[in-house]
Amino acid sequence: MISPREHVTARLPALLALALPVLSGLAYMASFGAPEAYLAVTFASLVIALALVVAVPQGLTTAPTQRIAATVCVALLLLPLATGPDVNGIARWLPLGPAILNSGLLTLPLLARLAAQDHEYGHWMLAAALFAALLQPDAAATFALTIAAVGLHHVTKNWRVGFIAILGFFASMYAGIHGELPAVPFVERVLVQAAGDSIPFALLLFITLLASFALMLLTGPGTRAERFALAGSLFGFAVMAVINNYPTPLIGYGAAPIIGYAVALAWPSGASR
Repeated sequence: MISPREHVTARLPALLALALPVLSGLAYMASFGAPEAYLAVTFASLVIALALVVAVPQGLTTAPTQRIAATVCVALLLLPLATGPDVNGIARWLPLGPAILNSGLLTLPLLARLAAQDHEYGHWMLAAALFAALLQPDAAATFALTIAAVGLHHVTKNWRVGFIAILGFFASMYAGIHGELPAVPFVERVLVQAAGDSIPFALLLFITLLASFALMLLTGPGTRAERFALAGSLFGFAVMAVINNYPTPLIGYGAAPIIGYAVALAWPSGASR
């Protein structure tokens, strides 16, 4: 029986992967005039996320549970198409009372791990999510799925996953052309904005985001395939946020990536099959 102290120690890399970039983002937002609501929502989301990572017990999950969770993730990706809101025909946000969450950032981190856990249907999970993200359209989500598939293929050498990565590349090109919206300060293109405000802050944000990627890749939960898929999703979201007007995960304002990566980091490991 693992003790509470051992449990927290085991989860320390996951806690740092969340806390380091989010706290640096909070420092940047507080220093350069972000709305107080941004600071409050981000801090509250971090507290909830850290509590979630600590509260969920370690263990193994079964194939049926993984497939149900993946179905829920894809359904949440599709839900904005039915509920809105939409801007210029683009629908990628989940309205939850006063909060509006980006559906891709909320669901795809977990889906990346689920796809890595399920050797039989993982590529179908990625394909379904890719289709949903393409309908929105959301180039950040499609590129995050693409790099998650690349990371998963690197470990498993599964040609089906490699084929999804190729499809994802072309889907990202299409979504990038048809899904662009104006950048919102402290949300989209945060590294680019920070570089214009303060080079030291931009370096801090970059280093902590890179540290989060490394922690997920090298010391994150689950198998090597799960770690590569999860870290790949973060890499995809972050790169697209530099290239185009998409939310920057963890260092920018937004509850969805903080909660989304917390759920993915807290998710139990897959049972061996």
